[in-house]
Amino acid sequence: MPEPTKKEENEVPAPAPPPEEPSKEKEARTTPAKDEEEVSPPSALPPDWTLVEPPAGEEQAKQNANSQLSILFIEKPQGGTVKVGEDITFIAKVKAEDLLRKPTIKWFKGKWMDLASKAGKHLQLKETFERHSRVYTFEMQIIKAKENFAGNYRCEVTYKDKFDSCSFDLEVHESTGTTPNIDIRSAFKRSGEGQDDAGELDFSGLLKRREVKQQEEEPQVDVWELLKNAKPSEYEKIAFQYGITDLRGMLKRLKRMRREEKKSAAFAKILDPAYQVDKGGRVRFVVELADPKLEVKWYKNGQEIRPSTKYIFEHKGCQRILFINNCQMTDDSEYYVTAGDDKCSTELFVREPPITVTKQLEDTTAYCGERVELECEVSEDDANVKWFKNGEEIIPGPKSRYRIRVEGKKHILIIEGATKADSAEYSVMTTGGQSSAKLSVDLKPLKILTPLTDQTVNLGKEIYLKCEISENIPGKWTKNGLPVQESDRLKVVHKGRIHKLVIANALTEDEGDYVFAPDAYNVTLPAKVHVIDPPKIILDGLDADNTVTVIAGNKLRLEIPISGEPPPKAMWSRADKAIMEGSGRIRTESYPDSSTLVIDVAERDDSGVYHINLKNEAGEAHASIKVKVVDFPDPPVAPTVTEVGDDWCIMNWEPPAYDGGSPILGYFIERKKKQSSRWMRLNFDLCKETTFEPKKMIEGVAYEVRIFAVNAIGISKPSMPSRPFVPLAVTSPPTLLTVDSVTDTTVTMRWRPPDHIGAAGLDGYVLEYCFEGTEDWIVANKDLIDKTKFTITGLPTDAKIFVRVKAVNAAGASEPKYYSQPILVKEIIEPPKIRIPRHLKQTYIRRVGEAVNLVIPFQGKPRPELTWKKDGVEIDKNQINIRNSETDTIIFIRKAERSHSGKYDLQVKVDKFVETASIDIQIIDRPGPPQTVKIEDVWGENVALTWTPPKDDGNAAITGYTIQKADKKSMEWFTVIEHYHRTSATITELVIGNEYYFRVFSENMCGLSEDATMTKESAVIAKDGKIYKNPVYEDFDFSEAPMFTQPLVNTYAIAGYNATLNCSVRGNPKPKITWMKNKVAIVDDPRYRMFSNQGVCTLEIRKPSPYDGGTYCCKAVNDLGTVEIECKLEVKGGLSFCRLLLQGVPPNIIDSYLRDLHSSNPEEY
Repeated sequence: MPEPTKKEENEVPAPAPPPEEPSKEKEARTTPAKDEEEVSPPSALPPDWTLVEPPAGEEQAKQNANSQLSILFIEKPQGGTVKVGEDITFIAKVKAEDLLRKPTIKWFKGKWMDLASKAGKHLQLKETFERHSRVYTFEMQIIKAKENFAGNYRCEVTYKDKFDSCSFDLEVHESTGTTPNIDIRSAFKRSGEGQDDAGELDFSGLLKRREVKQQEEEPQVDVWELLKNAKPSEYEKIAFQYGITDLRGMLKRLKRMRREEKKSAAFAKILDPAYQVDKGGRVRFVVELADPKLEVKWYKNGQEIRPSTKYIFEHKGCQRILFINNCQMTDDSEYYVTAGDDKCSTELFVREPPITVTKQLEDTTAYCGERVELECEVSEDDANVKWFKNGEEIIPGPKSRYRIRVEGKKHILIIEGATKADSAEYSVMTTGGQSSAKLSVDLKPLKILTPLTDQTVNLGKEIYLKCEISENIPGKWTKNGLPVQESDRLKVVHKGRIHKLVIANALTEDEGDYVFAPDAYNVTLPAKVHVIDPPKIILDGLDADNTVTVIAGNKLRLEIPISGEPPPKAMWSRADKAIMEGSGRIRTESYPDSSTLVIDVAERDDSGVYHINLKNEAGEAHASIKVKVVDFPDPPVAPTVTEVGDDWCIMNWEPPAYDGGSPILGYFIERKKKQSSRWMRLNFDLCKETTFEPKKMIEGVAYEVRIFAVNAIGISKPSMPSRPFVPLAVTSPPTLLTVDSVTDTTVTMRWRPPDHIGAAGLDGYVLEYCFEGTEDWIVANKDLIDKTKFTITGLPTDAKIFVRVKAVNAAGASEPKYYSQPILVKEIIEPPKIRIPRHLKQTYIRRVGEAVNLVIPFQGKPRPELTWKKDGVEIDKNQINIRNSETDTIIFIRKAERSHSGKYDLQVKVDKFVETASIDIQIIDRPGPPQTVKIEDVWGENVALTWTPPKDDGNAAITGYTIQKADKKSMEWFTVIEHYHRTSATITELVIGNEYYFRVFSENMCGLSEDATMTKESAVIAKDGKIYKNPVYEDFDFSEAPMFTQPLVNTYAIAGYNATLNCSVRGNPKPKITWMKNKVAIVDDPRYRMFSNQGVCTLEIRKPSPYDGGTYCCKAVNDLGTVEIECKLEVKGGLSFCRLLLQGVPPNIIDSYLRDLHSSNPEEY
């Protein structure tokens, strides 16, 4: 990353180059390696500093990117070379034969810069798909390349779990750009955001200086020399003129920057004296350690920096790097880093964009006495702006004729009562730009306040010409160059500055060119008058409502007479859609005195309102004609059978949606058996209603019915058949009607379904009741109910009612089922019962400030009376909210306080029955600090502390203490002991020669106390400590008698296959191992191999035979004892097994054969 480095003191910055041509490059990536683009060093530093570009590190991924086997690419983009200002295109192709959808491709520059969001003036991304070859082609085109476009690019393509990438390089030659020299002013100017070069995406030009557009090149000025030789009263003027926004900080901080850094043994490379970053950017501090094991700490204004999303630490070998993201003006300060006892510091400058003039002043011309406003806009609200008149600053004041008004970004210079002396060049200046304009003030000319306007007047109407000029002077009227003579019809009026010409009852000869000429001025006011006659539509031949009726299928030719001068143009339309002349089915025909609408073969959809519009110069005429096309009606909707009897039914239906344009006269009804195809008409006279009752049907047989609609044109098609229905009788009455429950206003009844329902099924039940002494039965349920339980509500208390229930199906309601006796409406008392939730049976604990919301359910009828008490006293409802319902009660405290702790008693009362319950609530808070902390004793590197528990335990038991120490020199506190339960402690491992203070925090289940109690006196750790004597320890006896930790186990072996016996033994000194077979030691026998490794003893028997079977023993001996362990080895197979194996018989067949042999002769084997 480019960073500022120290420069020889004698070196002087070169003069600044002219501003670069603004451009709007689009970056080819989102963030180029974050170290490269987001941070720029100070674009201007003191004369003894300069900027150096360190060598850029190469990316490891670039080395092997193109060497890997391609997974998706069939053609990769190749590196190229381009001259400055020319175009170049990179192409990548992906085969799509195995892909179900388009793959995702990304273009990068460097390591991280995503180019997808940078497309624009200098970068275009394209993609195409060839269907025949099924190949996706992706192109990246760089337009008018610049030198800073050179570098490494990368193309990545992904599809589900597949990934492929490749890298390529771009070289740009014939660079003509020059590196801008350093200017001390730009370090304290705002950045060039919003200028012409804003948005120019410079890939590598991190040192590019953003200049404010200037009218002409200014000579290089040494601001330091100006400030050095100027008077203190002129400092602000120089700072504003050269764009310095922090004059004091510049003088103070740059003086501190000149201090020479001491050479450090801990740092191989120290921080640069200063860094600069634009507001919102990212800065990178780098130091290189001589010893990578040293611990590094970073500080900002003396405060240690902790890692976070804003501050990111990175280690690379001996390098220690600090990244600061999203730099703001609060980050503009001193930073330093410490390694051991050494430190190095730097200054970070955060630049704000300069204030620029976004809307220029405009040249203005005014007249004497007028109010003049010169307006401009700047890039920021309430910015500091200065106004000048002919180069002299305008200072507004109470006695000044100039006022300055600021409205956000707008700045307005107001001149009241302008005079010719105000004619001058006015300019406005900001920290990032300026604008100027000329103001000219002249005498007032003659103004035409209201000019004459051309008029088009209908025949017989009034012609009214009016004008107004700025002066009260007479004038003359002319018509077609001849003077106008007044008459009874023509009047000329002059009143003040207003002149009028009025002609009553306009005639055709009044048409012409009228001109008014004011006296003494070479000014004329012309106007043209045109007399016209509006068009008319004659509808005398139509009905009163302008309706035309036609039968569907016939031709309609509607001719409408019209008039008007000049002859009007006729336009027909329907539903805002114009009807054109031509040969279509619906068309128009135009004649000088009429307009005709023609509809060939009229259709139902042709019905509607048709509009005719006449238009000429005189005006417009409109008329609407309703065309009605009559036809057969649509078939009705399928009828609905609403009621069924044993041999009859009642059917209803809706009229058809379209009556054919003619009223429905009646309906024909037909029926048939469901399984038959023969329909039978039921009425020969039209049915005028939409309901009918077919009769003489067979009970239990399914029928269907349908409808025909009839109008004056004819009979419609039949409707869809109704749903099949079966003539059936009603069900038997419901059974077992009983009372379920009774309250003061409700009665709940239960019953059983009818014994006999029948083929019609059961649709529901109707429950009815009547009061004792009356015979008026009231329906309790408005809609049928499916359930066999219902609650009658709204009953008066202590009333007596009779209840009955009916079953309803398609055939109707059944006979009612009566309750045998009257029912008294009065609730039965249910004793109260409180159900305390399980978590409230223990003490309910909450912290101060938390909400308390407890719900306690209860039972009881009628509705119980509830009473809450706290510690035997009624609850203050202003502090604690109590909400009661029929089934529960809620106690709610929005912000709990310690005073809310206590025992809460709930009493639920129903009549004479009472139920009580208690809840303990404990509100806890942080404890107070210990009362006193004392240093009891100091010895060596140790200090003995004692303290007394706090007075306030926060309404909870003290769970521990936290002890902290602080060196008297730094007074930085460090935790020594946490969660300590005693009231005394010994602090050890203190540094000899230091002086310490100690403080103690109290802790309960809420946490640490807010404050801590500190020792009044300090503890000094004396340097002449006690002499430490090493303790004397006796040598431990590791000798141990042998002992088997893992025994031998009985083993079965197959003849001809190696077998092993394993065990483990321990002992000290190391025991000697001896293997025995049948109590005989095994010595120098080639068929046996013995191993011992880390106490694991192994005996390998090579290709055993039945002879090798027997008892094996492992014996371990050392000076402290002897131990033995035995096992049995049985060898199966013998020579027969070996022969079979040598003859090529598979082992599984041999094993099966031996099992069968053993089962047939168990004694032999």
